[in-house]
Amino acid sequence: MLAYAIEAFGQTPEIQSVWVGVNPSFIDNPILGHLALADKPLHFLPSGGPTRQETVRNSLGAMLKAGIPESDWVLVHDAARPGIAPELIRKLIVAISLSNVGGLLALPVADTLKLADLNSALAGTYARAEKTISRNHLWQAQTPQMFPLKKLHDALESGIRLEADITDEASAMELAGIKPLLIEGAMRNFKVTHPADWELMQSLLQSTSNKKPIS
Repeated sequence: MLAYAIEAFGQTPEIQSVWVGVNPSFIDNPILGHLALADKPLHFLPSGGPTRQETVRNSLGAMLKAGIPESDWVLVHDAARPGIAPELIRKLIVAISLSNVGGLLALPVADTLKLADLNSALAGTYARAEKTISRNHLWQAQTPQMFPLKKLHDALESGIRLEADITDEASAMELAGIKPLLIEGAMRNFKVTHPADWELMQSLLQSTSNKKPIS
């Protein structure tokens, strides 16, 4: 999955370098030695933490220490979304370049949403629908999410310190008073969570790319 994601960013002209935060125990894994970009620096950082927000915060901190300018824009992406494509990355970059806010790829929610009755769910039986929730104005967040480097680092640092419920970069920026732009993404950019997801994703990727997965 990581190979596909790296490839997509490597093929995006606006991207200057790619930084990958991994678990410190994985940093010497030979698999990483097979990953490279032809014309962009590719850095692997032993910055993985116990949570997503700590991993991103640590990785951004390492970039700042390496001399990346504080005002540079960064795009944070989940390796578990290998369906990302250069045209989607460029769509986000172009949209954000017209503002000074930052934003993310996302999809308007299309399905009917149900709120489960808490008591039935806790009882270990089939959950019962308590009510239908309006999907108007609801979006499903994707990645990449694009913000200025130092501002995002500080927003994550503050959110972690406050023990806030930060599930993505945009939620940290929202906590800091920013209203990120929602840029429509694509279904192919779904998150691989279960084995069946990966089977579906492999079929999609192999039909649109000549790159063979490493594992």
